[in-house]
Amino acid sequence: MARYLILLGPPGVGKGTQARRLASALGIPHVSSGDLFRANVDGATELGRVAKDYLDRGLLVPDDVTIGMIDERLARPDCAGGALLDGFPRTVAQAQALDDLLARRGAAIDLVADLRARPEVLVPRLSGRRTCKASGHIYHEAYNPPARPGVCDVDGSPLIQRDDDRPETVERRIRVYLEQTAPLEALYRARRLLFEVDGEQPVEAVTDSLLREIRRRTAA
Repeated sequence: MARYLILLGPPGVGKGTQARRLASALGIPHVSSGDLFRANVDGATELGRVAKDYLDRGLLVPDDVTIGMIDERLARPDCAGGALLDGFPRTVAQAQALDDLLARRGAAIDLVADLRARPEVLVPRLSGRRTCKASGHIYHEAYNPPARPGVCDVDGSPLIQRDDDRPETVERRIRVYLEQTAPLEALYRARRLLFEVDGEQPVEAVTDSLLREIRRRTAA
């Protein structure tokens, strides 16, 4: 039986890492909305060209374009047994559209895992990140520092702090996420699909908690 799962979580909570771990453990593909955007834009697909036009003008990409990318991805053979959705849906309107496109396949969302962490934990996680200016190698001042401060271990290029990783920007990103997803969380909680996991635990402990709860809830 196909299993369709959603992973929610604010910036910095480790959602991408956990999504990849879960997808591997559960044997279903990891479907990331961010990866889909990049693949469609880089591949100059019809949906990618439409999305790029909005992005180039600094506008939000309309829901129908994003949903079209998700629909196309879920139609591929590797998603026949289910998928783990990461970064989508972000709003109630997107959740309703997802219900519709899954219903056309005779399927539905089985579970929604919500990774939780306090903003005072998330801000240092992201604001401590440094990026290699030449090749994009990622470091962290506390968790993964370079051998020489401010210099990439791989190619000796200077490390920079991206604008997205500045504390004030991170705080705004987290605030926007929480405002956007609060109604979405309420929707899935009312449908008894949502469960929460402490995202402040070590990476392995978060994975174990997620898998334990998913397997318990889908055992029937």
